Amino acid sequence: MLVAALTGNYGMGKSTVLKMFRDLGAITLDADKVVDALLEDAAVLRKVRESFGNAVFSKGGGIDRAALAAIIFRDKEERDALEGILHPLVFERIEAFLEKTGERKADGKVVIVEIPLLFEKGYTRRFYRKITVYTDEEIALKRLGKKGIAREMAMSRLEAQIPIKDKIRMADFSIDNSGTQGETERQVREIYGKLLADSKGMREQGLTAGLNKDE
Repeated sequence: MLVAALTGNYGMGKSTVLKMFRDLGAITLDADKVVDALLEDAAVLRKVRESFGNAVFSKGGGIDRAALAAIIFRDKEERDALEGILHPLVFERIEAFLEKTGERKADGKVVIVEIPLLFEKGYTRRFYRKITVYTDEEIALKRLGKKGIAREMAMSRLEAQIPIKDKIRMADFSIDNSGTQGETERQVREIYGKLLADSKGMREQGLTAGLNKDE
């Protein structure tokens, strides 16, 4: 089983590409969805309330995502505080997911985990391969605008991330998501073929490339 990380910057198409890998047969996990689940966990909500107060909670008692985002993308210390609460738990759930996947005889399979802050938080050595999805920043901003996300908010998130050109340089593979869906799918198929060949080769040698828990 080969575990690869998929990353990129805000609005550049990570989730779209993750689905393409899944459609080809990869086992996939979206860390953002893990975070969504954690933000409904009572113990996590208590920690968030202790760190950020009642201002980031709605009247119904859940997280007010807009209020929380406004705080963490304005202040790096606040962002680090939230990540300190969430990230260890995210990796606990990723490890549990991979353990269950391994129990289902996943030798020779490829697992793709979408990790938005792969490079920012120094998680690269946890994964056997790293894949960066990218577009021109203006393309990302236009796509986000069509989804109703204000340019100012989008820019604040992009500015909180490592420049995409550096993520391309640090990745094993990169996928240009600036063009048509077909053009992106072609790149995904090519990379998936290489990952699948690596995974099958490791199976033949009795090796595995799962998540490195020591990092």
